[in-house]
This record gives sequence, structure tokens and C-alpha cells, in this order.
Amino acid sequence: MGLAGFFTITRPANAIVAGLAAAVAYLIATGTLVYGVVLLMAVVILVTAAGNVINDYFDADIDAVNRPKRPIPAGAVRRQQALAYAGTLFFLGLVVSWFTTPLCLGIALFNALLLVAYAYRLKSTPFFGNVAVSYLAASIFLFGGAFAGWERLVVMLPIAAITFLAMLARELLKDAEDIEGDKAGGADTLPIRIGVPKTAILAFACAIAAVVASFLPYRWWGCWYLFGILLVDIIILAAAGKALGCKDPESLTASGSTTLLKLGMFASLVVFTVSAVLL
Repeated sequence: MGLAGFFTITRPANAIVAGLAAAVAYLIATGTLVYGVVLLMAVVILVTAAGNVINDYFDADIDAVNRPKRPIPAGAVRRQQALAYAGTLFFLGLVVSWFTTPLCLGIALFNALLLVAYAYRLKSTPFFGNVAVSYLAASIFLFGGAFAGWERLVVMLPIAAITFLAMLARELLKDAEDIEGDKAGGADTLPIRIGVPKTAILAFACAIAAVVASFLPYRWWGCWYLFGILLVDIIILAAAGKALGCKDPESLTASGSTTLLKLGMFASLVVFTVSAVLL
């Protein structure tokens, strides 16, 4: 066992992107950046990394079926080591958040507790686990706005809504891909209850709702934003649409729907950033 396992288990790319999203959120909310944004990024990176680790701790049996190359089932990190590591990362994230604002500290504490609840219980419950993960992704934008106060947090609500709905579509489809492993681990997810085709329809409905919400920032940024976000909307709808013909987890995975949805979400972050800086 080496340090590589402890690095990999945090899913560093995922955590860093989340941290950058917090900086972008502040930029969108205020039109500028300040040195304190570094603190926001640090909090989000640490808490996100902790959430990834605690999730792998509780999901070790499921990952042994679905993702055997992850650090715990692969033997790179012991389960008890992962638990202690997650606790340390959560603690550091909350310590750093103490130096931001009371509103940010409150969001960070709530999100840390929700991440633990998700990994321990919510992940294995139909739909509520998907809602929790989608909120956590969307809350990054609320967190960035909160650093500038309540008024700026409210401004970020449309961006958070877009993120929540697109993420919910992806989470539903990811659960549909993982049906076999979730069954083996005793999880009771929505796709297990209703099947892949109905889950794909629900995910597509979420994607449509995300597209509708994406038009709300037009009143801030105008026609150039609309042009950029329409391209993103096409990607999101195409990604969710690819899942509609799938009948089982294997065909859904082969469709590449969840990967394309992730690409669409990254593209939306680019559009928001460019719009905040130039429009």
C-alpha cells in the first residue's frame, strides 16, 4: 500500500473541478474574483474529497462487483484507513470554512453531514439518494454566491437549478447502469424498482427541465449567452435521448449516455464562466 491509493480514492480530478466550480460561482455571482476565493476552493476540494472517500468506505462490497479497480477492493487502501482519512478531510474542510463566512460555514457543515448520510443510507434508497447528490453538485454554486452574502446567493438559484436537474438525470442513469452491483450489495435504487426504460424516461424529463431552466440567465447575459447555452442544451438532450432506447444496464452503458451528460455539464460551466467574464 502506497500514497497513490490515498490520492486516487479522493477522485482528485472530480474534487478539483468542484473547487474550480466554486470559484466560477463567485465570479458569476459578483462579476469579479477576490483572494478569498482560494478559501472557497479549498473547502470544496476537501469536503468533496472526503465525500468520495467515505462513499468508497461504505460501498466497498458494491464496488467489488461494479468497480473492482477502485482503491479499497483493489487493496490499495484498507477500509478503516479510508474511514480515518475521510474524517480528517472533513475536519480540515470545516476548519477552513470557519475563515469564510457564517453562511458558507453553515452550507459546508450541512453538506458534510449530507455526504455521510448519503454514503451510509441515502445512496441505497430509491430516488432520495439521487436527489441528495444532485443537490450537492448544485450547492457548489450556492456556496460561491454565499461568500458574497444572501443577495448573491439568491442570484445563483437559476444556475443551481440547471445543475441540479442535469445532475439528477445523470445520477438516475448511473444507477441504472449499476443495477447488478447494487442488487448484490443490497441497495434498493429507483432503477431496480422500475427498470431501465422507465428510468431513462424520467432522466430525459429531468434533462428537458434543465434545458428550460437554462434560459433563465438570458435576462442577465443576453443573446450571446443564449447561443452558447443552446449548444450545451443540444448535448444534454442528445445524451439523455441516447438512453431512451436502452432496455438493460449493458446497453445503457454502451450508449455512452452518462459520459455525454458529464461532457454537457462541463460545457455549461464553460458557458457560465465566459458569460460572467465577457457579457
